[in-house]
Amino acid sequence: MFRTILTLVSGLALAACSAGAQEATSEETGDGARVYETTGQVTAGGERVRYRVVAGEMILTGEDGEPNAAIFSTAYIREGAGDPSTRPVAFIFNGGPGSASLWLHMGVFGPRRVVLPADVSDDGAPPYPIVENEHSILDVADLVFVDPVGTGWSHPVGESDGSEFWGVREDAASLGAFIRRWLTENRRWNSPKFLLGESYGTTRIAALMNELQGGWTDVSINGVALISTVLDFRFDDTSDGNDIGYTGLLPGFAATAWYHERIDRSAWNGDLEAFIDEVREFTYSDYMPALMRGVSLPEDQRRAVAAQMSRYLGLSVDYLMRANLRVSLSRFMRELMREDGLSVGRLDSRYTGMEADGVGEGPDYDPSAYGIDGAYTAAMLDYFTRELEVDITDEYSVIDIPTSRGWDRSTGQGAAYTNVGPWLARAMRQNSDLDVLVAQGYYDLATPFFAAELMFNQPGFDPERVHFRYYESGHMMYVHEPSLEALAEHVRALIRDELED
Repeated sequence: MFRTILTLVSGLALAACSAGAQEATSEETGDGARVYETTGQVTAGGERVRYRVVAGEMILTGEDGEPNAAIFSTAYIREGAGDPSTRPVAFIFNGGPGSASLWLHMGVFGPRRVVLPADVSDDGAPPYPIVENEHSILDVADLVFVDPVGTGWSHPVGESDGSEFWGVREDAASLGAFIRRWLTENRRWNSPKFLLGESYGTTRIAALMNELQGGWTDVSINGVALISTVLDFRFDDTSDGNDIGYTGLLPGFAATAWYHERIDRSAWNGDLEAFIDEVREFTYSDYMPALMRGVSLPEDQRRAVAAQMSRYLGLSVDYLMRANLRVSLSRFMRELMREDGLSVGRLDSRYTGMEADGVGEGPDYDPSAYGIDGAYTAAMLDYFTRELEVDITDEYSVIDIPTSRGWDRSTGQGAAYTNVGPWLARAMRQNSDLDVLVAQGYYDLATPFFAAELMFNQPGFDPERVHFRYYESGHMMYVHEPSLEALAEHVRALIRDELED
């Protein structure tokens, strides 16, 4: 009943907003791009903001001058904002790498957002509440949501099969071309520029820094927001022989055990931050050296480490000893709440899912993925088709798994693991105005917060311009209302050059 009433109210609010908008227009440009324009308004940051929306394709060409891709984007341009050279513009994308930008679009930054259940339960079936987004950052920046080739409605054109776009460097090259052309067509080369990305979108940002600031046609960036960060893939990968991945995961495991009350929280007087600080120190001082010692670690020391891990993780000493102190992500997701017949989420470990098999080693699926995907997909396409009147009947690719699996993860630097951190570090050294916001959820086990800390411990970064912010939520921290509000304010501070530690 609550959802139905809220949906009705939000629908009336959207109708009222749309009533003042001009009639939507559409055209097909000379190169075949489909473009849709309209206007809208939203109260964001306490201001009533009127804006123009341009949703449509940009046709890219290959070295032979022939069209090879159409990139779909949705741009929101504030009306009456004054001098464009002082108006910031933010380019926004998600990750995957095969994901469209609907999550950040309908979750936190766009003028409309979808509301999920506050109790981290499954999103169920429609109708879903779609409301005016008071947390949108349209008050401080124009927004360009971009879907890379193979995601959303972006697709290869002509003889291209798309593979030339599906890689760390290839993806950055196509998006770099998009950004340069967008700046030219919209006369925004001298505007302050920001990149906002989530998950693999943070990897994309570092690769784009290399693409945009690595040559003479330099697009200097004022700031980047890394939301659920992964730059160096060693730090959360538990493949055979990569012990550093276990260290990147351990504090996130502990935070999850805290949330689900699998440990005695009274030992820290209910103070999550104090608990996490203690687990950090244990990871640095005891756990990491124990893994480095491996089989040479004496039995009594190994058992002492296992006992302390058990205190933090809620897993038995016997289990941890049998696992050689190494608990992979899939095993932890299944083991923590096995006795309740539940698994915990990977993207957001606050979510739990029922398991049919009581002895399985890993979870059936990620409950934090199926707990939100229906709402976001329905909300994005409802908004596109009904409010923006985008008349495209092609299939909208939310996450393209073949694109992700076929991704070339090589950076050309010879490393076994993808590591784009050095590109971002170099960009900071070469651009003294570049600020970095690192936004991490404590309950994110896909891109763990401690793994991000380990990445930025590496030499080359300017720690004075790297700003960490933490949220009591998961990978998509904005599904948690207090975290949504905090994240929006932190990004707003980045754009206003007001971030401080």
